[in-house]
Amino acid sequence: MKTGMFWRRRGGACFLVLVLVLAAGGGASAARDNDGYLFHDAHFHLTNYIQQGTDIQEFVEMMGKKIGRSTVFGIPLQQQWSYANTGDFAPTYYLHTDAPLYYYSFTDAHIAMAYKSLPRRARNRLDPMITGFNPADMYAVDHIRRVLTTFPGVFSGIGEFTIHKEFVSAKVAGEKASLTNPALDRILAFAGEVGLVVILHNDVDMPFPKKGQEPYMVPKLRALFKRHPNTSIIWAHAGLGRVVRPIDDQIALLERGLADPEFAHVNIDISWDETAKYFVESPETVQKSAALINRYPDRFLFGSDVVAPSDVEAMIEVYDMYAPLWQALTPEASYKVRKGNYERIFDAARKRVRAWEKANVK
Repeated sequence: MKTGMFWRRRGGACFLVLVLVLAAGGGASAARDNDGYLFHDAHFHLTNYIQQGTDIQEFVEMMGKKIGRSTVFGIPLQQQWSYANTGDFAPTYYLHTDAPLYYYSFTDAHIAMAYKSLPRRARNRLDPMITGFNPADMYAVDHIRRVLTTFPGVFSGIGEFTIHKEFVSAKVAGEKASLTNPALDRILAFAGEVGLVVILHNDVDMPFPKKGQEPYMVPKLRALFKRHPNTSIIWAHAGLGRVVRPIDDQIALLERGLADPEFAHVNIDISWDETAKYFVESPETVQKSAALINRYPDRFLFGSDVVAPSDVEAMIEVYDMYAPLWQALTPEASYKVRKGNYERIFDAARKRVRAWEKANVK
């Protein structure tokens, strides 16, 4: 009887300590989260598929007191206006025409010059990314190096760039990118050497797979990540898309990767309204997603994936779609996904890339 009472009291004390620890953790998160910003945007396109977009000064004004920091990148692909295909109709999106897409390298100079036009305080809120290279080209690394040495002090990473993407990959003119192409390995190795963050888009599966069909891209993606342990990689959208739905064991797939120390350098962004629809599809998907993120709060980042918006509401709308998820996360996990992980990853990248530039730019 006395022994049982001892353990009950001790258990109650342990429970009280646990409550206090959790409360302290939540309090620490709240203290770091009191800057008034809703989130930092880990995935944002300033320009669209015909290289038109939002004026960067207007974008910073749009961010205002709602978005603290943001990545900034264009789209590496230009949609061709083929008169034979659409006549006088000028397509502005890749689904508007059957004409091909081609790589548009000037996007990086455009982003760099726009960024440099801002006052220093505004620049400190942005992390520009290099995108204007062909990931199937062995010379892609030379382009990235050239951009860094031409515009030192500007870029924090590369991407978002695409290997396999529903409806897009098939439209790209020339050789198609591949997870097994040595050109991609050269890109990721160089990014690891310099300290550049990599935002990589690769669908987890093909569109409209047969029931029970093995997602053939997963083993190749896993092998690619393992080959580059020194490169900070963000897997865009957790591999999801408009019609590329979560595979049957998507949560288990992510769990295995997050638990494996060989993938400690790989993080996942939950950007895009198309991604949000899967996370909040039902109370069950919210619960499973939140449980996974709560177990691995250091490995996820939020982003809007908005393209050339005219107002801040476009980004806020994506953020609001995740409301059930934010409510299901612990305060610590919510803070890290919305802000903390962005700051940790991109602050480290800024430091490393500036050091590389100092050593390599005359």
